[in-house]
Amino acid sequence: MNWYMKCLRQYFDFKGRARRKEYWMFALFNFIFVAIIEIIEIMIMLSTNSYNGSFLLVLYYLLTMIPSLAVGVRRLHDIGESGWMLLVGFIPLAGAIWLIVLFCKDSQPGSNLWGDNPKEIAVQ
Repeated sequence: MNWYMKCLRQYFDFKGRARRKEYWMFALFNFIFVAIIEIIEIMIMLSTNSYNGSFLLVLYYLLTMIPSLAVGVRRLHDIGESGWMLLVGFIPLAGAIWLIVLFCKDSQPGSNLWGDNPKEIAVQ
């Protein structure tokens, strides 16, 4: 949960680097929260016998859109790529697969254009 809160605190921080653990823990908690919201919306839908849309889910996505982009950009910086590489995700299927591969890569050792390696800083 600390990693998730760290990403939310760095809401507009598109500079610097993010470790794999930071990115994937944020993604995991996003998945868990979306699943919980979906269950709540299904329960509401079944209890009212009507479908009012996914208001809670849309609200959650709007609230976490900027932090998600920011941690994605910082993750790409950590492997030595530009944050603009996130646009590859707009290529159907292949773009998403390529981003997953990039997000799974290990940190670029040492410093790069976006700062010191957070993995090496954490070890010290």
